[in-house]
Amino acid sequence: MTSTQTRARIHPAWFVAFAAFVALVGAAGFRAVPGVLIDPLHEEFGWSTSTISSAVSINLVLYGVTAPFAAALMERLGMRRVVVGALVLVAAGSGLTVFMTASWQLLLCWGVLVGLGTGSMALAFVATVTSRWFVRHRGLVSGILTAASAAGQLVFLPLLAALATHQGWRTASLVVAFAALAVVPITLIFLRDHPSDLGLTAYGATEVEEVPHSSGAARRALQVLGQAAKTRTFWLLAGGFAVCGASTNGLVQTHFVPAAHEHGMPPTTAASLLAVVGLFDVAGTIASGWFTDRFDPRILLGVYYFLRGGSLILLPHLFAPTTQPPMWAFIIFYGLDWVATVPPTVALARERFGVSGPIVFGWVFASHQIGAAIAATGAGIIHDRSGSYDLAWYISGGLCALATVMSLLIPSARAMREPRNMPLTRHA
Repeated sequence: MTSTQTRARIHPAWFVAFAAFVALVGAAGFRAVPGVLIDPLHEEFGWSTSTISSAVSINLVLYGVTAPFAAALMERLGMRRVVVGALVLVAAGSGLTVFMTASWQLLLCWGVLVGLGTGSMALAFVATVTSRWFVRHRGLVSGILTAASAAGQLVFLPLLAALATHQGWRTASLVVAFAALAVVPITLIFLRDHPSDLGLTAYGATEVEEVPHSSGAARRALQVLGQAAKTRTFWLLAGGFAVCGASTNGLVQTHFVPAAHEHGMPPTTAASLLAVVGLFDVAGTIASGWFTDRFDPRILLGVYYFLRGGSLILLPHLFAPTTQPPMWAFIIFYGLDWVATVPPTVALARERFGVSGPIVFGWVFASHQIGAAIAATGAGIIHDRSGSYDLAWYISGGLCALATVMSLLIPSARAMREPRNMPLTRHA
């Protein structure tokens, strides 16, 4: 078989998925940098932990809030243009930090520019790629891309921590800027907006789907938010997912490295532990998707939040200068649980809100990032006032218990008076 024949057998959807994978891993890695810059920035500029954490909080909020509107922009301008623009924003935001002299410039660069850029390549991008290019294996590709988005935040940490420790934080920032620009050619070559652009159908499809030409996608996103906000299910999902963000991106991803360093652990070692979390996250995400197909998503969410809360309450007692077996147990367990909440949350949004489910999930994801932002800043304030992160871990554990209750309070599908397939339900 010739190489030409082999290439002909590969559907272009897989090349699109490859480009999306690289962009998502990169975007996640770009967002991971602030976690290893807290101590270096504090030492050089004297900025407080809460001030530096505020930049992380702005980044996290924009990462979530930008997602539904970026999806709308992709409908008008195409995925390729939006992703390329996002990568340029990330490169600018990271590269300009080397010229910082005041804390407001950190808020602008890492908070606003990087937040907008990475927010344009969030989970809404995953939904857009899979819905346009895949019919067969859509769930599998969604799981892989979701895992890439989450794991990339952590896998890059050891490299970035080593650069920040041995070469300086400016080197780490410049590496991120050049890496973002390096992804641009891959996006331009492999990422395509619709199968019809190439005269093809989506992978596994039998008919060419009509390309939507909507000029009011942003208005549609806001309308769905207004309707969903009238339901109980939306607020229970959003509240639980806000706790999810607070207990992962906001607290652990942002503050685990400096917290471990305070107990004598080298930053590179702590960052490597988070990288292991990212590796186990892949297995946890796939397993959670498998469970979601077979068990009540509400019960799964309750179990995930309950176990996560218990582990966070134990974490302050596990820190040590070296990695002991109890800490390894926490890292492995927490990795399996890191984004296990995503598949059941997506399933509940789809079940309760029908065709509006993906947009509803976009707004629920925004609440995830708002929760993360509050936790990132709140933990910084707690540390500045008490000199320790212990209270932050305990509060997060308590919030996970609250999320457990909220998940179990979501009405079951059988309890719904209206049919499950309605776009929105009055008593959801």
